[in-house]
Amino acid sequence: MSKRVWDKFLTERDKEIFSDAFGGVAGFGERPALLVIDAAWAFIGDRREPIREMKKRWPMASGEEGWNAIDNIKPLIETFRSKKMPVIYTIYGRRKDGWDKTSWIWKNPNTAKLPPANRPDLDINDVVSDIAPAPQDIVVRKQKASGFFETNLASYLTWLSVDSVVVTGGVTSGCVRATVVDAFSLNYKVSIVEEACFDRAEASHALSLFDMNAKYADVVTGDAVQKHLRMLSDNLFPRLPMG
Repeated sequence: MSKRVWDKFLTERDKEIFSDAFGGVAGFGERPALLVIDAAWAFIGDRREPIREMKKRWPMASGEEGWNAIDNIKPLIETFRSKKMPVIYTIYGRRKDGWDKTSWIWKNPNTAKLPPANRPDLDINDVVSDIAPAPQDIVVRKQKASGFFETNLASYLTWLSVDSVVVTGGVTSGCVRATVVDAFSLNYKVSIVEEACFDRAEASHALSLFDMNAKYADVVTGDAVQKHLRMLSDNLFPRLPMG
């Protein structure tokens, strides 16, 4: 990973300042959980298409980048499940009448919009069917950006004796970043899979990854995660749900 997604957005000054002061490698943990952040219809859309077209029907969605990330999340989910390691999804949990949107409406009037008229079958907060939770997976409902804020996520990780999280999903500059910072603050080792995250803006995606890699997490490839998982024993988590 000598060439990084954020390189083209950095000035020479930025590169100089960060060259030796930040960006150490924390490494993987021995008891990892996979976090899939907000891979929902609202942020992915119901089909693969450029973001300018998708936004006409799904104003919060991320275009083709979102679907590309789903393609890269899927094999990670499959490996974690095959090794009986935790797969944990975060999704938004809101009232049908939208009363609990609260502070979200100050910054984004599109929050909690209904799905397009031609897709009344979809709940915008459900995980897209391509990577839908299996019975043994864990789903955490949240109302703010971080998967940890006023949810059971930290207590579930403690119950499972998790020491590290592998983070995927979206959006990189929002809910992924908030979750990563909180995981770091709780002393988990954090790995972010670059190609398994998505955002609406290229610069926000790239520079958020840069910032997190410098301060809070290791930005890695899915292949690196898979290689590490192959070295770990199966059945490390006897307290996982039975499913």
